[in-house]
Amino acid sequence: MSLRLTVLLLTLVLACPVLGQQYDYILKGGHVIDAANDIDGVADVAVSGDKIARVAKDIPADQAKRTIDVSGYYVTPGLIDLHAHVFGYAGSLWPDDTHLVTGTTTVVDCGGSGWRTFDEFKETVIDHTRTRVFSFINIVGKGMVGSEAENDTADMEPEKTAAKMAEYPDLIVGIKTAHYARKGYTALERAVEAGRLSDKPVIIDMRILTGYDRTMERIYEIMRPGDLRTHSFSDHQVEILNRATRKVQPFTREARKRGLLFDVGHGNGSFVFPVASDAMKDDFPPDTISTDLHNGSIFTTKADMPNVISKFMHFGMTLSAAIEKSTVRPAKVINKFPEIGTLGEGRVADIAVFKLSKGVFGFADAPQRRLMANEKLEAVLTIRAGRLVFDQNGLAFPEWDTAGDYQKIPTP
Repeated sequence: MSLRLTVLLLTLVLACPVLGQQYDYILKGGHVIDAANDIDGVADVAVSGDKIARVAKDIPADQAKRTIDVSGYYVTPGLIDLHAHVFGYAGSLWPDDTHLVTGTTTVVDCGGSGWRTFDEFKETVIDHTRTRVFSFINIVGKGMVGSEAENDTADMEPEKTAAKMAEYPDLIVGIKTAHYARKGYTALERAVEAGRLSDKPVIIDMRILTGYDRTMERIYEIMRPGDLRTHSFSDHQVEILNRATRKVQPFTREARKRGLLFDVGHGNGSFVFPVASDAMKDDFPPDTISTDLHNGSIFTTKADMPNVISKFMHFGMTLSAAIEKSTVRPAKVINKFPEIGTLGEGRVADIAVFKLSKGVFGFADAPQRRLMANEKLEAVLTIRAGRLVFDQNGLAFPEWDTAGDYQKIPTP
C-alpha cells in the first residue's frame, strides 16, 4: 500500500466520528415542556446551526459535537416577556444583561419609543442585542419620557404611529398607551385607532385616571378582541376583583369572553399578592405572564420571568401552564407563532433550561410584603438562535481533569 493511500485511509477513519456528528448540541435527558407540540416529558433536544433539528427520546450522544446532560432539569422554548423596558423609559435595562440570564430570549419593549423615536431605538438597541427585541410602540410620539409628554394629546397621532409601524412590520408588534392622567379616554381611543389602522393589538397600562364612574367598564368597551390589559393583578383600580366579595367582577369576565386578554406586567408597583391569589382561586389566571422589569423592580420585587412564574405556581398554576403562558401564548398574541415560542423541528433554537428547587423561599410583591413558598424556578442555561449565551453552572463544559491540568481543551 502506498504512503499516499495509507494517509488517505487514516484520514477517513479519523474523520468518521466527525462525519457522524450531524448536530451541534444535544440537550440530553431533560423534562421537555413544549405546549405547541404537546410535549411534556423526558426527551432529548438536538440543535443544528441556529435551528431545532430534532426532539425525541434517546438521540445517540455520538451524533452531536457536544452533549449537555440536563437530567433533572426542565427544558422549554426560550421565554417571551411581553412587558419589558429596554429603551426610552428612565428605568430601562439592557436585555442581554437582565433577560438572557433568566431563560428569556425575546422581549417586547412596552412603550419606550413612539413614532418620533423608534428609529433611534432600533439603531441603539434592537440592532445590537443578542436578545430578540420587539416593540409595542407608544401612541405618544415622543414615547415614555415623563408625564408632560404622556399627557400631551396633540402628540398622540394614530396615522403617524401606524405609518411608522408599516415601516417596521416585523419589529413593531402593537401599540402601548400608558400613564395618561387627564379626564377622558383620548389616549386609549387614539391607540385603538392606530391598532385599527395597523391591524395590531393595543396593550394598556392601568394607571388611567379618567375621573368618571364605570372607568374600567368603559375602557373594556373601547378595547377590541386581542387587545391586552397589563398590570392585571395590581390594585390601582381594583376592577378585576370586587373587594367586598373577593370575587372577579362580572364585567371583567365578560371582557375576557369578548376576547380581551389579561397580562401580568408585575413591575415594582403593579402586582399584589391578595389580588393574584383571589383571582386564581376564582379561576381567573393571566393569559400571558410578563415582568415589567426595570431598574425599580429588578432589585426589589425581583420580577424576572422565573420569579413571576414561581409566584403563580404558589397560587396553584402548574409549571406546564405557566410555560405555555410564557411561550406559545405571547408568541400568538404578537403574531410571531410558530416563529418563536416552540421547540418544533426547523424552528429557531431559542431554548431555556430551568431548575425547580425545593425548599423555603421568600418572594415580594409591590407593597414589598413577603410570601414564603416551597418552590422556586431558576434558569441554569440559555441558548439563543443556536448559541450558548448563559450557563450558570458550566453544564455545557467538560469536567476539569486534575490529572491533565495543562491539557488543551477545545474552545467552544
